[in-house]
Amino acid sequence: MSPPALPRLPRAPAVMQRRRLSERVAAGLDAIVAIAPQDADPAQLSELPHAARWRELHARARRSGAPACATLATARGTWAVLGLLPRAASVFETLTLAGRMFKEIASRHVESLAIAAPGAAWGAPDPLGALLSAALAHAFELPSFRKPARRSRVRRIELIAAARADLEFIQASASANNLARHLTALPANVLDARSFRRFIVALAREHRLAVRWLDERALARLGANAFLAVAAGNAERTAGIAHLAYRPRSGSTRHGRSPDVALIGKGILFDTGGTNLKPHRAMLDMHTDMAGSAVALAVLTALASLNAPVSADAWLAITENRAGPRAYRPQDVVRAANGTTIQVIHTDAEGRMVLADTLALAGRTAPRLMLDFATLTGACVYALTERMSGVFTNEPELTERLLGAGRSSGERVWGFPFDADYDSDLESKVADILQCAPEGKGDHILAARFLSRFVPAGIPWAHLDLSSAVRPGGLAHIHTDVTGFGVRYALELILKARVLESLAALPRAPRR
Repeated sequence: MSPPALPRLPRAPAVMQRRRLSERVAAGLDAIVAIAPQDADPAQLSELPHAARWRELHARARRSGAPACATLATARGTWAVLGLLPRAASVFETLTLAGRMFKEIASRHVESLAIAAPGAAWGAPDPLGALLSAALAHAFELPSFRKPARRSRVRRIELIAAARADLEFIQASASANNLARHLTALPANVLDARSFRRFIVALAREHRLAVRWLDERALARLGANAFLAVAAGNAERTAGIAHLAYRPRSGSTRHGRSPDVALIGKGILFDTGGTNLKPHRAMLDMHTDMAGSAVALAVLTALASLNAPVSADAWLAITENRAGPRAYRPQDVVRAANGTTIQVIHTDAEGRMVLADTLALAGRTAPRLMLDFATLTGACVYALTERMSGVFTNEPELTERLLGAGRSSGERVWGFPFDADYDSDLESKVADILQCAPEGKGDHILAARFLSRFVPAGIPWAHLDLSSAVRPGGLAHIHTDVTGFGVRYALELILKARVLESLAALPRAPRR
């Protein structure tokens, strides 16, 4: 029996900006969602239609300390949601409030809505942007394979703001996050290596990206034996590494062969653990183990949509990790693409194996920055839970910008040690390096130290261990278990935190 077809991405709602919301326009809406400061003067709410009802909501919200919901006295019964936010709220807290507010109307028949922030210049980090991001996330439906049923969905969003909002960036970021969530949620029999490859080629055509697929034969010629060791257990020879390239159109800053940024993503479409087979609960959701590749791909498409003035490549390591007669085994020794030999310890540490070769191949293009995304270790989840993700870097100058991008994007990260003395735990008697330590302690740190061996000398690199890729109940403004974490973070880091400018004084890596 053939698997269900790869579902299409839902169409995003239309977004329009107005300077004010008239009672006539409000009467035609299904909901109005507004954020105001916690200590707001109720008079500020007079900007909204039916101000008396909003003042009533304001008083109720202040008493409860939570978003309040009531029906406005209009002919259509428009739903109104008011959230009160402390003036010193962080971006994460602002997004979280926005997400909670949309949950208030999640079960309602809402096809058109308005979002507003009365008295907008009150110091909070972009409440309108948070509301729009939450609206676009909640309007997006993750893939479903149930019998078709008529469901209402948001088709129109009115953004009420006097000043011009950065709609292009917010919409591109939200669209990319939705893409990452869509791909990550797909079951492994729908998103297999063959269908993922077709999807990537079609997406590259849509966004004018160059694309090539390095199949197993090509990877064998390149010496990518760490990747091929993992792929060996697959029933079919469909695994490969996808290499996509975005270059700005004329008028932008760089057009050379070497990219500004290389985005590397772990794309394990299903992870059984291999020969070291996972138990039931640990294996159940392993279709999401390709979240890193979804994030890297989504970030690249967002850069292309924005015609961002940076050149970027994406390298996606796409395979499964299966058990079987050809699967790799503990104590195997394999030679990676950069010549490093690896002693295999545990076949469920497959992510660092496929990333080793992918990092080495990406490094041959001499990018100014390498950034990888991977659902790599349970140790990072145990350390942080799913509320934050772990970040590591080989360049101390990057540390504060990496942490700052987490704060300013609302996708929070925590930095872990990256000291060289951890390497003693990865010393092998028969190879250049152990794949992992026999014990699991500090595995997220040791995994990062392992990966750094495959980043060419002189190239700044950051590794994001995506412990936040899946969180029951969602995270911040994202209401689904699959969060798409990493998209907002990477766009903030690349386009707003000016990380490339901070690297200008560092020496360029030599071409290989």
